Amino acid sequence: MNITIIGTGYVGLTSGTCFAEVGHHVTCVDNNPEKVEILLRGEVPIYEPGLAELVKQNVAAGRLKFTTSTEEGVRHGDVIFIAVPTPPQPDGSVDLSFIEKVAREIAQCLTPETGYRVIVDKSTVPVKTGEKVAETVRRYAPAGVEFGVVSNPEFLREGCAVDDLLNPDRIVIGSNDERALGLMQKLYEPFVAPVLVTDINSAELIKHAANSFLALKISYINAVATICEATGADVEKVAEGIGMDKRIGRQFLNAGLGYGGSCFPKDIKAFIAISEAIGQPFHLLKEVERINAAQLDRFLNKIREKLWVFREKKIALWGLAFKQNTDDVRESVAIRLAKKMIAEGATIVATDPQAIDTAQRLAGLTGPGISFTDDPYACLDGADALVIATEWPQFAAVDLNEIRKRLRTPLVFDGRNLLDPKDAAAAGLEYFSIGR
Repeated sequence: MNITIIGTGYVGLTSGTCFAEVGHHVTCVDNNPEKVEILLRGEVPIYEPGLAELVKQNVAAGRLKFTTSTEEGVRHGDVIFIAVPTPPQPDGSVDLSFIEKVAREIAQCLTPETGYRVIVDKSTVPVKTGEKVAETVRRYAPAGVEFGVVSNPEFLREGCAVDDLLNPDRIVIGSNDERALGLMQKLYEPFVAPVLVTDINSAELIKHAANSFLALKISYINAVATICEATGADVEKVAEGIGMDKRIGRQFLNAGLGYGGSCFPKDIKAFIAISEAIGQPFHLLKEVERINAAQLDRFLNKIREKLWVFREKKIALWGLAFKQNTDDVRESVAIRLAKKMIAEGATIVATDPQAIDTAQRLAGLTGPGISFTDDPYACLDGADALVIATEWPQFAAVDLNEIRKRLRTPLVFDGRNLLDPKDAAAAGLEYFSIGR
């Protein structure tokens, strides 16, 4: 099939590439000429495992193309995906101006000769957005244009997005248009996964409800971790015992610094705003937010308790990305942690396998209080403490004796529970983690 993706961020670029990988002919549209030039060279402006190779081979095969022209994209695609940003507004609601703009542009490029087009919301949007997209297209399109609107939420996880898209655990298609549903089902024929067909409003709610529930699990186990610390219990064992229940599962029961990234914080705020707008306040999600925010303060207090003050202390910081296997620093707890320590007078030497550039360029982590190195061990030289803030697997495989040798004082604060407390103690380290 001929597919168009408008927007080449994490969702749009990965989705378009994976559609090309299964045999569809994909045109990706982006209004940033520099980004399009990079992509036309077969290069990728973001780090996502496996993505660069797939982009290169599908561009070479002629199944994946890039352009700045929405008109070209509308001519090409029988199915047109909208995958543009939906940033949060100050009150927590979602800024839908990018969605509206793209819907308007699509409408103005449609003609009766274009033929039937399916317009798909791939971005995470509040319930009822699909109805607004349909209204916008009808308002700005010429008379006689035929189209359908679909909600097809993505459930990819940064760091394993390619696998999530090529091997999804479910595909959700929401529409009230039978013709659109038929084309979407044909589009997904190469994928082996259960397909849930719903009305458009239910599909939009599924995404917000799913992300909020996963964030709930994270905040729940972090709340349990505080009880474990107070009683001498081990949150890892508690989580293992809880997760063995098939009704609950072990995933997302990892105590740590809390959730971050571009999805969970934004989607929870949006779901809270949606619920309040319809007169049904979601108090449980407000508590999820409160617990998550408190995790960073609790962790900082642990460090303060041992260092007394941050002023004139050198801190080795391992991790800048919001999670492993990505260079994404949006809403990164590691970045917030670094900025708070710097604000209190600490000097930070930071490392991350992928996110050093994005931390400086996109998160504004620059200035006299911070420096960077590619070598995790080099961070440690003369440092008063090591702080682990991102769960990169290479940080879990380090030489603990080398850490002890290089640190000025043998203090390790593990915000992701990567290291084994017994091994750390055997290496002569004073080790502090979450809930253990």
